[in-house]
Amino acid sequence: MFIFIKQYYAMGLYNADNLSTLKLGGLLTEAQYNELVGTDEDTTTTDTKTEAK
Repeated sequence: MFIFIKQYYAMGLYNADNLSTLKLGGLLTEAQYNELVGTDEDTTTTDTKTEAK
């Protein structure tokens, strides 16, 4: 499955948000997600704080 996701991402059919959804659904591992989007950080938690300006 990863090879197809990788191809779709390369063709622009999937974006980082789509990959995040696939990761949360268990179709991508953290390492595979990071390989595709080029990050080394843990993306399973999101910071919901907003900075007031």
